[in-house]
Amino acid sequence: MDGVRPAAAADRARVEEIVQAAYAPWAEIIGTRPMPMDDDYAALIGAGHVFVTGPGPDGVIVLIPEDGILLVDNVAVDPALHGTGVGKRLLAFAEDRARDLGLPCLRLITNERMTANIARYERLGYRETGREVLKGRNVVHMAKPLA
Repeated sequence: MDGVRPAAAADRARVEEIVQAAYAPWAEIIGTRPMPMDDDYAALIGAGHVFVTGPGPDGVIVLIPEDGILLVDNVAVDPALHGTGVGKRLLAFAEDRARDLGLPCLRLITNERMTANIARYERLGYRETGREVLKGRNVVHMAKPLA
């Protein structure tokens, strides 16, 4: 997809900055730091799981192939660009990536208190598949089969 590229090691600091800024407002709402804030982005970039938009970059998506499915582990956009379609473009890229890998479905996990995100994912065709406590957080599992 146009404008989305694999993250390079040189992008790590900016990737971490975007993730911290994008998830910081959620920490108060959910009562703890969202899990993506503590991920090892050097390792994720090195493994080829991180993709970014823009030369800056300005958006981040972490995609991890699993058994028969592509995990959307994290989507973060520079807060200055919220509402401009960057996140939607990253999620469309995830669908294309899954198809390229021959994977018929996307899945993601989000905190149950991130209701705005849950509603956004539902509008994009994701459906809840379960709930559980994960690392001390109440999470919602969602999936989107691809046609």
